[in-house]
Amino acid sequence: MIHYTPLSEYDIYPQQAEQFTNKHLLSIQGRSVYAERQQDGSYQVLQLLSTNPQDYMDETFSPGSIIG
Repeated sequence: MIHYTPLSEYDIYPQQAEQFTNKHLLSIQGRSVYAERQQDGSYQVLQLLSTNPQDYMDETFSPGSIIG
């Protein structure tokens, strides 16, 4: 079986369930973002899910960015 997805294999088949509990799909400024919740309550962007190439030029949504 072939599974086509923009996610990595570790996101689909996590090693442990605890690794997946802090990761959320958020809608920020109308864009879908896959982010990890930090201990201080902010979110760190892991991946931007968009079909608009201009969204990837916005540094707000670059991987590693912190969203308060």
